[in-house]
Amino acid sequence: MAVLPICRFPDDPVLRQKAKKVSRIDGSIQRLIDDMIKTMRRANGVGLAAPQIGVPLRVIVVQMPSEEPVVLINPEIARRTGEQEVTEGCLSVPGYYGEIKRSAEVVVKGKNRNGKVIRIRAEGLMAEAMQHEIDHLNGTLYIDHVESPEKLKKIVPAEQQNGLKIDNEDRR
Repeated sequence: MAVLPICRFPDDPVLRQKAKKVSRIDGSIQRLIDDMIKTMRRANGVGLAAPQIGVPLRVIVVQMPSEEPVVLINPEIARRTGEQEVTEGCLSVPGYYGEIKRSAEVVVKGKNRNGKVIRIRAEGLMAEAMQHEIDHLNGTLYIDHVESPEKLKKIVPAEQQNGLKIDNEDRR
């Protein structure tokens, strides 16, 4: 398993492409899944889509704290209900977060890593993460859902939050 570099917006055009369906789950897809899980964990992410590591295939991984990762190949949202306002960030859009609206509950269908068709009913953070990662497969980023510029915020480093600014020379 390898930790792979995460593509960044706006530098990596793969983030704006619609990913291709996986036609066969073979050894290369199994390696891709393992690499995605390791990369997501190393980056302290909740989810990762294959396009985020430069692979334009419809594969996502999502992991809630203290749970096993969920792998979905060719996922689709089968049903959406309710609405929630959430604050999202993205490994491919570092340094920012935004307030957007997502469905409160989703049912997602796809194949697991063994090729078995599964359906997952998700709510709260899991529903948010599933929608976020499936958006990546369609070339959509969370920033596309931000209603106005005021709802997109830059992350201020902790040392600058209290008016304290640290120069790079002070970090040595």
